[in-house]
Amino acid sequence: MEEKLLKGKPVTEAVYERVAQNLAHLKKLGVQPKLTVILVGEDPASQVYVRRKGKACEKLGILSDTIILPAAISEQELLDKIELLNNDPLNHGILVQLPLPKHIDEDKVILAVSPQKDVDCFHPQNVGLLVSGKPYMLPCTPAGIVEILKFYQIETQGKDVVVVGRSNIVGKPMVNLLLQKRKSANATVTVVHSRTQDISTHIQRADIVIAAIGQPNFIKKEDLKKGSVVIDVGINRVDADNEKGYKLAGDVDFEDVFETVSRITPVPGGVGPMTIAMLMQNTITAAAAQNKIKLPLD
Repeated sequence: MEEKLLKGKPVTEAVYERVAQNLAHLKKLGVQPKLTVILVGEDPASQVYVRRKGKACEKLGILSDTIILPAAISEQELLDKIELLNNDPLNHGILVQLPLPKHIDEDKVILAVSPQKDVDCFHPQNVGLLVSGKPYMLPCTPAGIVEILKFYQIETQGKDVVVVGRSNIVGKPMVNLLLQKRKSANATVTVVHSRTQDISTHIQRADIVIAAIGQPNFIKKEDLKKGSVVIDVGINRVDADNEKGYKLAGDVDFEDVFETVSRITPVPGGVGPMTIAMLMQNTITAAAAQNKIKLPLD
């Protein structure tokens, strides 16, 4: 069983080793990278994510600050906070934790973050650079998936990849990363989504399936080609007879597909840790770029 699992932990450790070396280089030149996370309201899942990001910064020696704002804060007050951080030369990365309260326009907030400090790679300028093949920053979860594929030596060049889901956070940037003219990409990519007719037909021809549709156990063994590689991005709560009353499940029915696939990411413990690892890398990248420093390890 173990040889089939694409675990995120060893990949995360490899990324952190690279980050640590680049961080040491920056500190030697007098630059202390700093990430600021803005959390609006008291969403429990968001609070957990933010704490994990803070712990990762602390572990690596990256300065971090978390600004917690009340859910009732006005849109303009939030935009003013972001502008202060944009103008602070000692702050290199800004992350506004989504989702935001309904009275705040997320698009306005994304546009307000300086593209140079946009460690989520959500700003249209950074999205455009990614699409054009000249990225400044890489979107965290898709970049983490590429790191997993590279670490486990899973070939993407010329392979048929199906991305299930078209979100701005995973699906769309994943497609653009895998289409790049580089060794760890060069794939033939198909996107399927909620309006695709007969999704299974598309998935069945894929060498690699990346599932990010947000529906627990959506993909079954009959949907997959024998020997395919599955990257499961989904983290869904499903009812369970345990102390918590729930368990985490991916978008792929892990137990059902296990004998069919050649490799698969577990949920939890697969893609999840990589998102924060790539956020740390983006913070280092941003700090170096803002100080016009070339990093020793790309």
